Amino acid sequence: MYHHQDVIVQADKGRIIQVISNLLNNAIKFTEKGTISIGLERKGDDNREVLISVKDPGQGINPEILPKLFTNFATKSKSKSESETGTGLGLFISKSIVEGHGGKIWAENNADGKGATFYFCLSR
Repeated sequence: MYHHQDVIVQADKGRIIQVISNLLNNAIKFTEKGTISIGLERKGDDNREVLISVKDPGQGINPEILPKLFTNFATKSKSKSESETGTGLGLFISKSIVEGHGGKIWAENNADGKGATFYFCLSR
């Protein structure tokens, strides 16, 4: 049985919501079908870190973009025939917000080759 327990983080609520919203919007943008999952878990020896994840079953992150994914104006094309989507500012802004809270943010392609997972970690 699942037992709900609040996780409290000292942070700017509006800015953290903006990060989650940016990650969800990207997941939606690059997912044609399937389920997008949001996770939350406590980490660290004393459970003082909170790890938030947004996992999508989309196309994954282009290996050429991955190293500069969180830099200013990094974008990813859906295909060679389509134009680039978005301005590339959402992840850059999200990184600035998370790092401004003393946390870190990163992304990985999923091990099964379908989609990607974006993570950010904050201390409680």
